[in-house]
Amino acid sequence: MDEAESIDAFLAGEPFAVAGASRDRAKYGNKVLRCYLQNKRRVYALNPHEREIEGVACSPDIASLPERVHGLSIITPPAITGRIVEEAIAAGIGHLWMQPGAESARAVARARARGVSVIEGGPCLLVVLGYRE
Repeated sequence: MDEAESIDAFLAGEPFAVAGASRDRAKYGNKVLRCYLQNKRRVYALNPHEREIEGVACSPDIASLPERVHGLSIITPPAITGRIVEEAIAAGIGHLWMQPGAESARAVARARARGVSVIEGGPCLLVVLGYRE
């Protein structure tokens, strides 16, 4: 599957989750969450230190989400991305989008080896969905 097909497959289902969701509106973890909301997409926030961000209840980890998500946006430091990918694999999430700066070659390889679609090193979700400040 090429990048465009991977993006289409990622966006074809719901709900989504944002790993690395942030309360700070200047951070990409907040902007990606707001982008989903602006586009009327069902989305969950993942942050072990927050209870709610932008009106969305936070879960501390993927296993705590109220339902299985179709796609996971990852906006975490690469050192944390590997753990997030392992949680995603365990939860049966089939589509990952590592936003620029979150990429981990090891995590990408691990996910792809398990049959998970991974978008990385390409466009940002904010550009694809048309984020507005």
